[in-house]
Amino acid sequence: MLHRRPLAMLELRSQISGLQMPMKELEQKVKPFGFTIESGWEYDDAYMDYQMADNHGYHFLRIPFSIAVGENGSRDATVVLGMPFLFSHRYQSGLDHEGITAYSALWNQFSSQEEKDTYIDQAYVREGVMLVRELEQALST
Repeated sequence: MLHRRPLAMLELRSQISGLQMPMKELEQKVKPFGFTIESGWEYDDAYMDYQMADNHGYHFLRIPFSIAVGENGSRDATVVLGMPFLFSHRYQSGLDHEGITAYSALWNQFSSQEEKDTYIDQAYVREGVMLVRELEQALST
């Protein structure tokens, strides 16, 4: 599996880091916020993703988690949440693959960097911080 380090990443300190809970409960509590858990599984860890934008790149709030008890991918497993972080990846626009202009993140995530020093826009930082605070409340109940 090809792993690509985000061009810009910012950890968001949170009380959810280290929180342990059943996967089934985690899914029930984060899906209403718009998080997806279906992708990103590795041997014993995965990510929950919230896509903030897909404009000339992609911008996510990502929360890593690992399996504490049970099997990978099982809704009966118990997971431990990691430190949430924001990441952005800006890609070149207008790439043409076999006559088809590739605008999707699927093609463009592997394209060359557009900006060498990509940063995370303050609007996404504010949105990410607010969302993490809301998750802290939802996951503590």
